Amino acid sequence: MKNLRFLKPIFNFIAIGLLITTLSRVFLFFLFKERVVQTPDFWYIFPIGLRMDLILLCYLSFLPALLITFLPNKWLKFTNKFLVVYSFLFLFLILFVELASPDFVKQYDTRPNKIFLDYLIYPKEVVGMLLKSYLTSIIVTFLILGVALYFAFKKGKQLFYTSSAEYKFKLMIFPLVAFLLFFGARSSLTSKRPINASNAVFSTDQLTNALGLNSFYTVAFAAYSIKNEGNTKMYGKMDEAEAIARVKKYMIAGPKDFTDTEIPFLHVQQPDSLLKKPYNLVIFLQESLGAEYVGILGGKPLTPEFDKLSKEGTLFTNLYCTGTRSVRGIEAVVTGFLPSPSESVVRLGNSQQGFFTLADALKQKGYDTSFIYGGMANFDNMASFFNGNGFQDIVDQTDFESDGNKYAFKGTWGYSDEDLVTKANQYFKSKGDKPFFSLMFSTSNHEPFEYPAGRIKPYDKKPNTVNNAMKYADFSIGKFFEMAKKEDYFKNTIFIVIADHNTRTYGKNLVPINKFHIPAFIMGPGVPKGAVYDRLASQIDIPPTLLGYLGMPFETPMVGRNLTKLDSKVQGRSIMQFNDINAFRVENQVVIMQPNLKPLQFEIKNDTTLIPVKLNEDLAKDALAHVITAGNLYKESKYKLRTKK
Repeated sequence: MKNLRFLKPIFNFIAIGLLITTLSRVFLFFLFKERVVQTPDFWYIFPIGLRMDLILLCYLSFLPALLITFLPNKWLKFTNKFLVVYSFLFLFLILFVELASPDFVKQYDTRPNKIFLDYLIYPKEVVGMLLKSYLTSIIVTFLILGVALYFAFKKGKQLFYTSSAEYKFKLMIFPLVAFLLFFGARSSLTSKRPINASNAVFSTDQLTNALGLNSFYTVAFAAYSIKNEGNTKMYGKMDEAEAIARVKKYMIAGPKDFTDTEIPFLHVQQPDSLLKKPYNLVIFLQESLGAEYVGILGGKPLTPEFDKLSKEGTLFTNLYCTGTRSVRGIEAVVTGFLPSPSESVVRLGNSQQGFFTLADALKQKGYDTSFIYGGMANFDNMASFFNGNGFQDIVDQTDFESDGNKYAFKGTWGYSDEDLVTKANQYFKSKGDKPFFSLMFSTSNHEPFEYPAGRIKPYDKKPNTVNNAMKYADFSIGKFFEMAKKEDYFKNTIFIVIADHNTRTYGKNLVPINKFHIPAFIMGPGVPKGAVYDRLASQIDIPPTLLGYLGMPFETPMVGRNLTKLDSKVQGRSIMQFNDINAFRVENQVVIMQPNLKPLQFEIKNDTTLIPVKLNEDLAKDALAHVITAGNLYKESKYKLRTKK
């Protein structure tokens, strides 16, 4: 064994790495034990976890093994310095993401993923949120990382210095070392493909499956997957023509309505009624307002203004969002684009110009178009996407700060909803008789849940809670319509108040469908008052429904349905993307697709209970077709309007 001392740095690196990931997994298990133990064979997370940890650590050990083996002894000083820096760098990163995992899992119901990377791009807002909401966790994290750094300086040489060994002996041993590391990294000699995250799936509980992974792996895989923009092959393959035909089955448009063979879904949508003077359109997108917070939908009694106003128009009681991020909600409500495992098109490179939006369609009809937001519009790449796709005017935090007006409150994420609606009302008044379209986007329903004092009677004793923030957001909705009703533009405008997604999307099912339930109501001239639309609908159905109210025909590539024209015999459907899992729901049947696994089908009872049933192969193909189509439309730039000559 003395002859093998030169391999000590690798042994120690793997051992310390396993110690970190295993202790973290045990901690997470006890933190979420009440839920995890409901899963049959939940203990699988530990052998699976050991396997996934070894995969990661063996991959990371390849480079040290090569240097230790092939660099001659005269380079020993350089080799040792490199080994210390390399080993502690990766162990430090592994420790850091594991320390960040408990709070991330609480918020997103899975280990750190691409969302974790996304937030690193916006340090100002995110640091402010963390300091106000997770100060204790931050202090504990830095204390532990400080201790780790202390040991790095104290024990680095002892743990990760290699020793000199006969060069021929190292070369003789290397094939065995390489084989063991290769076997550990691949974790299989019989499978054609290396083991990946799909092999950690053993239950229908997303969180339990995630505990079998480690957080460095999930973050690294998220970073690696960025290069696969528009890639939908993880669920299966399908001929493009078949995919298009299957998606068209779910549309209202008939064969004669489609207008361009090069843009497969481009079709003419007729209005509910033709008008000499088309209506304005205002979308008030609510940050994180899930149905569970809306009284009229059976949720908490936090939304008296929403509940009252919804009776002045049409309330949607069975509407489901497409994802768990604001950009996904924006994607659905503003573009009507299908959700997919890729990032939202708001952030993707090929959709920054020439991509269909309501703003683009309405701008071509002579509308002024705008985006009004109390925060910074560059967050989540919104400004770039909007600027390149039909939005003429972008009003954000900088405009609030420079206009000389006094506003109620500025928090971590920007100006309050109350300030947003005040600014928007002033802006709409300035348009006079010019038709306009505007997207308003709220900020108050976002951690750390800040809002001006004295506006609401708190639901919780502690001020900065999600419930109180929801109540304040509702107060601001009421204030907006109170102001708007006094203005001339009100009587000629279609309004919709709709959520982008829920606050936290979690649950024991692979896709927690109940957490995708969102509120919406449409109000304005021609909109039935006191009406309730209780059929199953998707967020992507909202933009074509809105266009139907405006009083003129539109050419559009949207595959969603104008719900006012949907035949009562046609089944309702919704599509939900939950991290890398896609759910395609038709009435009470849902097909769930996971990466590199066969689809599963469930019968839905009360949105919270999923009962496994035999897979309907045709329905599964329809589900795959929608995801394949999303990828193809993006990659081939076929989600657009025709270029005017």
